[in-house]
Amino acid sequence: MSKVESLGVADLVAFVREHGDGVLTTAGPDGAPQAAYLSLAVTDDGELVLDARATSRKVANVRRDPRVAVVVGGRDGVTLQGEGRADLPTGPDLDRCRAAYRAAFEQFAASLEDPGIVVLRVRIDWARLGDYRVAPPTVRERTAEALDG
Repeated sequence: MSKVESLGVADLVAFVREHGDGVLTTAGPDGAPQAAYLSLAVTDDGELVLDARATSRKVANVRRDPRVAVVVGGRDGVTLQGEGRADLPTGPDLDRCRAAYRAAFEQFAASLEDPGIVVLRVRIDWARLGDYRVAPPTVRERTAEALDG
C-alpha cells in the first residue's frame, strides 16, 4: 500500500512543464464525459492553460459547467491526475495565462492572436501525482485547501 504525501505547487508545475500535454475531460450537455488530448501550459501558481477554438465542445462545456478533470503523463509510469474548475480568464489573468502559454509553446504563439481562439484556465482543486514504477508506489496529493494556503 502506498503512503500519501503532500504535493507542492512547484512539483505540480515542474511535472506539467516537463510533459506539456495531457487529456482534459469536460461534461457534455447530457453530463457525459468528453475528453480531448491537447497541449498544456502551466502558470507559476499551478493553473493549467490551454488554447481552444471558441466554437469547440470543450469551450461550450466549460461555459455551461466549469468542472473538469485532467490527466498528464502516464506513459512512463508516473501520472498526474487532477480535478478543478475551468474558465476563460479576462484582463490581467488572461495576459498572465497567455504569457505562460507563449513561454511553453512558442510555435503556437500566433494562434493566440486569432479571434476564433480562446484561452482556457484550469484551477486545480485536487491533484494526485503517482509514481507507480516503484513498490510501494509513491503518491503525493494536493487538496484545494492546500492549494489556497
